[in-house]
Amino acid sequence: MLNFISVGGIVGLSILGAVVLLIIITAIWFIATYNAFIRLRNNVEEGFSTMDVYMKKRYDLIPNLVETVKGYATHEKDTLQKVIEARNMAMNSTSPQDQIKNDSALSGTLKSLFAVAESYPQLQANQNFLDLQNQLQVLEGEIASSRKYYNGVVKVYENKREVFPSNIVAKMFKFEEKSFYEVENSEERKNVKVKF
Repeated sequence: MLNFISVGGIVGLSILGAVVLLIIITAIWFIATYNAFIRLRNNVEEGFSTMDVYMKKRYDLIPNLVETVKGYATHEKDTLQKVIEARNMAMNSTSPQDQIKNDSALSGTLKSLFAVAESYPQLQANQNFLDLQNQLQVLEGEIASSRKYYNGVVKVYENKREVFPSNIVAKMFKFEEKSFYEVENSEERKNVKVKF
């Protein structure tokens, strides 16, 4: 009888030890998954902030560009006003989704500004305009690179947020969906026609 109790006690201790070990492993996984979400969310926010810095530089450059064009293209008040309105909307965006949408609209109005500029040969020869245009071109490249990085970190975050079993932690702690930076303006999706 004593042997039976000893064997039963050992088996009971083994089961208890296995349960405790399972709880410890689950807790470690849970903590590691939560911390991974925090790191990924911070990467997404850093990526958006980096993109935002370049966009703010672009916003600051646009009034100088518009003023330069305004001196030559006096009949194009409507186009110039649309550029300024689009810039102000993009600058005053309250959420990443709004900023993405408004930035897309701004890109479209900038294209119309450069289309107007092509109609004025004196403007095309103006060194100030050329410098501003080159600065804007460099900024556009930096913005494109930062968008690519942002979309990359959003993809990693979203994959982690949606796959099982980490989606359990995401739902428990309300890790929200992050938006990709996508071109929304149908004008930007069209092919550019080149004529010689």
